[in-house]
Amino acid sequence: MKEDVKEWIELDGVKFLQEIGLKKGQVVLDFGSGKGHYTIPASKAVGRDGKVYALDNDRGVLDKLKRLIQQEKIKNIEVISESSKVPLDDESVDVVLCYDVIHYGNRKERKAVYSEVYRALKREGLFSVYPKHYKKDHPLMELANIDLDRIIEEVEETGFILQHKFSKRLLHDEYYNEGHILNFRKC
Repeated sequence: MKEDVKEWIELDGVKFLQEIGLKKGQVVLDFGSGKGHYTIPASKAVGRDGKVYALDNDRGVLDKLKRLIQQEKIKNIEVISESSKVPLDDESVDVVLCYDVIHYGNRKERKAVYSEVYRALKREGLFSVYPKHYKKDHPLMELANIDLDRIIEEVEETGFILQHKFSKRLLHDEYYNEGHILNFRKC
């Protein structure tokens, strides 16, 4: 495990997630969990009475995450292999993390994701988005021509309200990076 990843998973990621609003006992969905760089710190932030769902469509990455969960003896993470549907009950999740994932989908696909998140989130639930690869942040794929304001508009069209926008040092892939976090509330 690379040093930045290890430092993030063991300490910095937990602090970061607590700062954005994760609390003990909450139910969290890490949408597009990948290798679990946010899943594992989230499991620590919510504690043994909380629950974290790691959802991704890459089974290979999820298999690696499952091995890491077993190796670390983590009991409060459930891995889900899925693409854009959230196979959880309506209003069953306190927080959804959507970090470095929305650039993979076109506008229609992103709207479908936001709708699924809205459905699964409890009233007043937190939807936290890290929109990497938008117009002014290493443009890539579907967000290459979209700025932060347009991303905010897209999410708010689903019924969310932007609560907080801030810049933080956080993990991107396997290195630290300064990124924008958009925290929305379900109303």
